[in-house]
Amino acid sequence: MMTDTSRPAIEPNCSTELSELLQQIRACQQCQAELPLPPKPILQASSQARILIAGQAPGVKTHHKGIPFDDASGERLRAWLNVSREQFYDPARFAIVPMGFCFPGTIERNGKKQGDKPPRPECAATWHEKLLALMPQIELVLVLGQYAIEYHLHSKMTVTQACEQWQHYWPNVIVLPHPSPRNNLWLKQHPEFERVLIPKIRSRIAALLNS
Repeated sequence: MMTDTSRPAIEPNCSTELSELLQQIRACQQCQAELPLPPKPILQASSQARILIAGQAPGVKTHHKGIPFDDASGERLRAWLNVSREQFYDPARFAIVPMGFCFPGTIERNGKKQGDKPPRPECAATWHEKLLALMPQIELVLVLGQYAIEYHLHSKMTVTQACEQWQHYWPNVIVLPHPSPRNNLWLKQHPEFERVLIPKIRSRIAALLNS
């Protein structure tokens, strides 16, 4: 397996065990035959992180940039959380652990792109339990999307159902719709999300970052 030699042997804000695990994850190629592009696991983690963002999987733009949420979706997500880019990309504050670490490919029907494929299941099965066990400071999980809901809430609920039942999981887990512009219609149909839940999320995030 190839390793990313640009990364330090021991990453800042990481225990030795977590740093070694991150190196293993970033060298992982177990899904190589199933991926449309070379494996490139993308995540952010630290032993000190108190907030976990659990998304779906990197898109093709993220694959090429190597930076999660460095797009319009990320701008909206940071606005929802009321945090700066500097705060967001500080692994000691935010861990970013999607259900799939590599771009899974695009669904095409009748020659038209229909969005990305589901996250590869091997990531969660192989890495997630080990990874989360080495981040004991996590106090809040922000869950984005159906596959993250199934893993973190052990439920087949839709995003809409989970958002409507946010009080059942507060204050340790919060379900968000994906911040993609593709969800503008959902946000328009559910104005209570931004009116009611976003202020509470911002307050919770601020309390964790400032404590």
